[in-house]
Amino acid sequence: MYGLYVITERWQGRGHADVARAALAGGARAVQLRDKEMAVRDLLAAAAELREICAKAAALFIVNDRLDVAMAAHADGVHLGPDDMPVAAARRALVGCERRRFIIGASVATVEEAQQAVADGADYVSVGSMFVTGTKPDAGAPVGPQRLAEIRRAVSLPVAAIGGISVDNVAEVMRAGADAAAVISAVSRADDMEAATRDLARIIDEARQARPK
Repeated sequence: MYGLYVITERWQGRGHADVARAALAGGARAVQLRDKEMAVRDLLAAAAELREICAKAAALFIVNDRLDVAMAAHADGVHLGPDDMPVAAARRALVGCERRRFIIGASVATVEEAQQAVADGADYVSVGSMFVTGTKPDAGAPVGPQRLAEIRRAVSLPVAAIGGISVDNVAEVMRAGADAAAVISAVSRADDMEAATRDLARIIDEARQARPK
C-alpha cells in the first residue's frame, strides 16, 4: 500500500467505475469502493466491475466495510472502520479460505489503536482525519500530520493518510511519514479527474523520493 489511494464515490452523474477508470489512468495505485447507500446486490455488482478495472491496471482493489462483498467479488482486500467487523474477527473469518493473500486495512486515530490493529492482523492502517473534510461526516476531529508521524514511528505496517487531503497539503502528510495518501473528493469532484489524479500522484512520488534514505 503506497502512493495515491483513491476512494470512489457517486457524484453528479459520475459512477464508481467512472472515478476508478480516471484515477487509474492518472496514476493511482489502489482504488477503494465506498458506498454507504447501495443495496448489497448493487454493491456487489459495482465491486465486480471495479475488480476487473483494477486488475487490468495491475492496481489494488479494496472494498470498504463489507468483508462479504469483498470476498464475493474477489477483491484484493477490505477496509474496516471502527464501527465495522473487528479486524481480528475478519482475519478469523478468512481462515481456511483457499485463495491468495487477502488485505485487511483498519482506520485508526491513535497510536494505541494502530498497535491494536497490528496485533489483530491488519495489513495496513489508515490514519485520519488529517484535515477537516466534508466527504466523511463521521470522520471526527482532525488528528493532523503530527499524529500520523507518531503512528508511523510506532508501527511497521504501511500507513495511509486520509481526510481532507488535496494537492495543497498532500506533500505535508507524505513528509510526516505516510506511505500512501487516500483521497475522495480531490479526485471524484474534480473538473478533470484524471488530471487531478496525475497531479496528486506526482506530488506524492516527489515527496517520497525526497525523504532521507
